Amino acid sequence: MPNNIRKHPDPTLVDRIDRDILAYLQHDARISNKALAAKVGLAPSSCLARVRRLEASGALLGYHAEVDPRVYGVTLEALIAIRLEKHARAAIASFERHIGTLAEVRGAFHVAGNNDYLVHVAVRDAEHLREFALAAFATRPEVAHMETSLIFSHRRNPHFGTVPRGTATG
Repeated sequence: MPNNIRKHPDPTLVDRIDRDILAYLQHDARISNKALAAKVGLAPSSCLARVRRLEASGALLGYHAEVDPRVYGVTLEALIAIRLEKHARAAIASFERHIGTLAEVRGAFHVAGNNDYLVHVAVRDAEHLREFALAAFATRPEVAHMETSLIFSHRRNPHFGTVPRGTATG
């Protein structure tokens, strides 16, 4: 079985300027290289080289657009806690492959504690959630237990990590 554990970037290879670049990009991924370079005090060519190095090293994982789920007809989100029947590698791999195929899954966390996974799902309504949970999880042989919690609200922290000097956090 292949090892799919991502190699983590070495934090000692990320200096203050790199951290500032990451923080600015995290705050606004659409910032131009020229504007980013000016904010961190570098020439645009040096800034672009650092961004490319951060991408190549795995420190900068990607860029994304945050879309309102209602555009897709999603009005309900939930976390489904899953407890596996067995903690064998084959069962874990099978379950992870399965959740990777489900369009309703926004994300999944392999966790410690009473449950093994927290699966974040987005669905049209309560009936869709019920049918999805039954079809996607209750029928799986590796699933011993599931418990659903509705999400009333969610807020991402746009300031996670180091905030660049001079940037307001409020």
